[in-house]
Amino acid sequence: MKWYQKEIRLPAVKRGFHLITDLVESQLPELEDIKMGLAHVFIKHTSASLTINEDADPTVRQDFESHFNKMVPENAPYYKHTLEGSDDMPAHLKAAILGSSVTVPITNGKFNMGTWQGIYLCEHRDHASKRWLVVTLQGN
Repeated sequence: MKWYQKEIRLPAVKRGFHLITDLVESQLPELEDIKMGLAHVFIKHTSASLTINEDADPTVRQDFESHFNKMVPENAPYYKHTLEGSDDMPAHLKAAILGSSVTVPITNGKFNMGTWQGIYLCEHRDHASKRWLVVTLQGN
């Protein structure tokens, strides 16, 4: 059993849902050493999240953004955590709903995902900085 762990710095992106599968894989040459295993991808932030979903049609990502903005509105009168802007508390709530990690199977040195699946960085802040991921690989 082999174990690898690496931190990956993602570029700053605008608010929305962004495919990062290829970027993450390109930063992990260690994947080639694993015939069968798992990749655990964790984001080290509380106002962004990760999820796996449709990677072919960009309107899916637009619909995710629209839906979450309606489901978790800005400027709700009951928010107390507002010092960092009107998008801050909603960003924390969206991140809590979507989650801070995904796990992907590895087969023959590559992520083993469905034909239409990809890893999304879900950026919930209007003016976010670069984000950090911790990727832990394990396998034979």
